[in-house]
Amino acid sequence: MAGKSSSIAPTTYSPSPTLKVKKKQQQQQQPIFKDVDWVRPDGRSFQHCRPAFLRTGAVNSASGSAYAEFGNTKVIVSVFGPRESKKAMMFSDIGRLNCNVSYTTFASSIRGQGSEHKEFSSMLHKALEGAVMLESFPKTTVDVFALVLESGGSDLPVVISCASLALADAGIMMFDLVTSVSVSCLGTNLVIDPITEEESYQDGSLMITSMPSRNEVTQLTLSGDWSTPKIHEAMQLCLDACLKLGEIMRSCLREATSAPHE
Repeated sequence: MAGKSSSIAPTTYSPSPTLKVKKKQQQQQQPIFKDVDWVRPDGRSFQHCRPAFLRTGAVNSASGSAYAEFGNTKVIVSVFGPRESKKAMMFSDIGRLNCNVSYTTFASSIRGQGSEHKEFSSMLHKALEGAVMLESFPKTTVDVFALVLESGGSDLPVVISCASLALADAGIMMFDLVTSVSVSCLGTNLVIDPITEEESYQDGSLMITSMPSRNEVTQLTLSGDWSTPKIHEAMQLCLDACLKLGEIMRSCLREATSAPHE
């Protein structure tokens, strides 16, 4: 499938507003900062995700690849393999999944790859390994290389979703596509799919990675101060958005399948 290229127009995948959210928005707009009515820098409401642009077959030399653009966050992922493992795996009946996440030197104002970015590689692996059928390529390795071209916020969720699309483009067998969405807690408000500026002021962050068709969560990360009701509300927002993002990703793959060979 790597020879095929398909893209879809930027599409939003915001969760369906619940009655509780609608009522809260109608009653008041809580200021997040003192004495200032806060509006999101890009004009979105708190429960709206950025437009998503997806494309497969972005790297011809790879077994599979994908490009994702969510607002100012731009990521490209290349998948190589399955290929014979160079490590000692003679007695392994399952394959090996290697993941690497790196940033271009111009991705953000902070140059160089920091410790946080190195942690992203292991988090990407944890998010994907539960969805990939490792037993389908025994004694071999699949390498996933994600490159963040521009860091605009919610980088890891975009990397995870793009990597899942690239694995599907490479023909790697999976139980389901993997989608990921994050929510930031800013004051009393929950902000879905935050940008860099919003992340810098957040009181807490929650990210969910799921297989939407199977209604299974492959990874959940939580940081900061959260109340139990807020965690529940944030999880529902993320899961609803993950479901809709999965539909967009499938649409991209269907277009790649139906596209004529070049």
